[in-house]
Amino acid sequence: MEKHSTINGTPQQNEFLTKYLKVFRKLRIDRSHGIAPHKPILLLSIIQAYETKRISEPKIYLTPELVALFKTNWNKLVQTNHDCRISYPFFYMKSEGFWVLKPKAGFSNLNTMGSLVKSFANLNAAVEYAEIEKPLFELLNDASSRKALLQVLLEEYFPNTKGYFSEQDPVSLFNDLEYSFLNDPSEYYRDRTKELLTQKNDEEIFLRGSVFKREIPKIYDHSCCISGLRVSSMHNISMIDACHIIPFSESYDDTVTNGIALCPNLHRAFDRGLLSITPDFRVRVSEGFVEEGKLTLRQFEGQRISLPANKKYWPNRESLEWHGVNVFR
Repeated sequence: MEKHSTINGTPQQNEFLTKYLKVFRKLRIDRSHGIAPHKPILLLSIIQAYETKRISEPKIYLTPELVALFKTNWNKLVQTNHDCRISYPFFYMKSEGFWVLKPKAGFSNLNTMGSLVKSFANLNAAVEYAEIEKPLFELLNDASSRKALLQVLLEEYFPNTKGYFSEQDPVSLFNDLEYSFLNDPSEYYRDRTKELLTQKNDEEIFLRGSVFKREIPKIYDHSCCISGLRVSSMHNISMIDACHIIPFSESYDDTVTNGIALCPNLHRAFDRGLLSITPDFRVRVSEGFVEEGKLTLRQFEGQRISLPANKKYWPNRESLEWHGVNVFR
């Protein structure tokens, strides 16, 4: 007789738990070359994200943290030769009935994507988020039901490796990338990024880009290096951008020294060549535009930018020179 877990809730809650335990045991997955682990790994990662408060609503976004959880759990639990791609289960989970994809503007019919789903970049461009059913969302916000759902996934799909699973916050891949970003020689980090581009490893490129976006503002104490703007918020709202000096599309360089922290308006001005920074870290403002108002770009002309406390994170002088020649108007 099959054993079902219960939670200390209403009969309806226990009924829903029984339902989803059955659904999780009978996921629609390919078994022709061994059990395809993609959907179970994604569900395990989502459960952990609820456990650690990385997710707190029914909407599931393709965040860097979720991608890192997915890849970390994959490395610990999967023994087959399947490709480690979060794009597969994120798209095809819609066949399970509790998962609805919400498209971004211009992608109203996601069912026409077909083989494009193999590309993480394509999926991320087309899908805004996935939304789970309310009963499942409520179960994922209950500790005992989360544990029951997690256990059934491990026992059903990873009986030989479940001992390697960590219920803590296993984002070691993200932590490793952060360490590499801050400590590896720039040439090594840049060459590895180019190698990933050649391999079309969209997911790790996405993670590296997110590390750049997260760490550059930290290095500059969450302050704009030109204006000094710094906004602290209880709502996790950032007013400081990580800006590439040489655009990533030109250099494939997402290393520390190709980054500076700017507030959004100065970021746009820098990218469009209305201002630049000299190799001796002083602001240059273009003469090729007219501006009005109290807050102007020209007030920063000749001003020395604020630099990170650690000199090894200072902007690369050659990159600044490149920007002054190739972007500055």
